[in-house]
Formats: sequence, structure tokens, C-alpha cells
Amino acid sequence: MTDTPPAYVRPKDIDNRASLGQRVQWRLETVAWDVIYWWPMKLLGPDKASDFGGWLLKKIGPKLSQHKTTRRNLKLAFPDWTEAEIERTALAAWESAGRTAGELPHLPAIDPYTSGRVDVVGVERLDAIRDSGKGAVFISGHFANWEIMPAAICKRIPHAVMTYRALNNPHIDRRINKLRHDYGTGTTAPKGIGTRELMRALARGAPIALMNDQKFREGVAVPLFGHDAMTAQGPTRLALKYGVPIVPVSTVRTGPARFRVEIHEPFLPQDTGDTEADILASVMRINQFLEDCIRAEPGQWFWQHRRWPKEAWREAGVI
Repeated sequence: MTDTPPAYVRPKDIDNRASLGQRVQWRLETVAWDVIYWWPMKLLGPDKASDFGGWLLKKIGPKLSQHKTTRRNLKLAFPDWTEAEIERTALAAWESAGRTAGELPHLPAIDPYTSGRVDVVGVERLDAIRDSGKGAVFISGHFANWEIMPAAICKRIPHAVMTYRALNNPHIDRRINKLRHDYGTGTTAPKGIGTRELMRALARGAPIALMNDQKFREGVAVPLFGHDAMTAQGPTRLALKYGVPIVPVSTVRTGPARFRVEIHEPFLPQDTGDTEADILASVMRINQFLEDCIRAEPGQWFWQHRRWPKEAWREAGVI
């Protein structure tokens, strides 16, 4: 058995439990993906595709059920904002998500180092981690176009391992993962079954990267915007286990298909011997970093998911 993880791993249980009807639906979805979305966006070019995707989802988003979730999350995070500020930021969040969708077919044209479309701040930190041979745990969130950040890391550290959330549709999932691989994100490990690959990567001195801003039911309750949110402690546990730094990364959209990716100062999780207390302290530090990034560009975060439990909404009086 080799210690080198495969470029693409798919959780087999997703496919094995699918019915015939589900498999037919996947095929139809894939045809629609190619004909209605992918190739029309591809023909537009990166700037126009970004603009069109942003315009379209800004129109469609408010009609979806997730718009209510977006508004509630914003009211919880910014209790002093007016209704106009809430709505304006909610629309900006939809526009940002739409731009990301429009830019997806054009990722090869948005190379972090050769396209002139991405400013990578802190490249020297990536090079130092690569040259150290000791690995690291990169953490970030769903800011702007979150596909840019992994490529910025992997093009400087080719043996780094990225996590991803597998899509139910295997055909679209493979298309997206091939795109990521072609874009420069060479090795991806699906959440859940990818833990083994992440541990192997750190054991051989390779960095890993994870998104740490999504709800994680088995996580720890840590404040985010003053309200407890279940947050994954896995990145911190891995950093402690292998004695490697945590490296925060942020992405900001500066224009259509243009970005600034910043590699922030690495830090070592505190290690007092009280493992659970040490993990909690580092997870709190990570959440504070994420909150600071969101506050700086609130319209560029993915507010559409239920980051906080309904109890937090009730306590904040938003439902």
C-alpha cells in the first residue's frame, strides 16, 4: 500500500445506496449541467460569466427558501443593522455565490500566479512551509470564490492535500474534481472518509487544508458573532497530534474573476497538557479569525447555510 493518496477519492456509499430512479436523475442533471450551465458560461469568458452569474443569482436568490436563512443569519450577526442593510448584504451574498458559479468553468484562466487576476499575499509563508518538510494545517472559509485558495496553496506546495465535500451526483462530482485537478489542486480528500488521507499526509510532512466555517454536528459549541455555533475541532486536533502550525487563509473578491488571497501568520495551538482545553482555545481563535474576515467583507461570505442552531435564532429574536 502506498502512502500517496489518490488524486480523486469518492465515498462509495453515496452511489451504492442510489435507486435506479436516482441514477436516471443524475444523468439528466448532468446533461442539464453541461448544456444549460457549463458550456454557455464557458462561451462568455471569465469576466462576463462572473457578471452574468452574479446578476442571475441576485435575481433568483431572494425567491429561494435559503433567502430567509440568509436574512436570519445576518440579523443574528449584525443586530444593529437596519432592514435595508440586511437586505443589501443578503443580495450581495447571492451575487457573490452567483459570480462563483459563473467563474467555475474559467478556473484555468484565473491562475493565482500567472493570470494577473489574483494577488497572493504571504507567498513567502507558503514557501517556508513547503521547504520545512513538516506540514501544516491551512484553515479558511467560504469567502468570495473559495476555489481560488486551494490552487494558491497547491501551486506552491504541490503535495498539499485539500478536503472537499462530495456531491451526490457522481458525474458532476467527477467533473468538478477533474477541473480542480487541472486547475492545480492536485490531491483532494472527501470529508469523512478523507481523514485517513489527511493523517497520512501530515505523517509524511505534507500540508493539508480544510474549510472550518460550516456547521459540524459533532463539533464543539464555540462563539461566532457572540452566539454558539457547532464547529469542527478536527483541524486543531490534527495540528496538535502532528505538532504543526495552523495557517489561516482569507480570500477577497476585488473584481469580476479577480481576487486577493492572503496567507496569514501561522500559529501553533497551545499545548498545556489539557487537550480539550487546548483544542477549545484554538477553535475559538479560528472562529475569531473567520468572524474578522466576514466582518471585513460581509457580502462575500456564504450566509445561505444554517451556521447557527434555531435556538440561537430564537434567542436573538430573529424568528
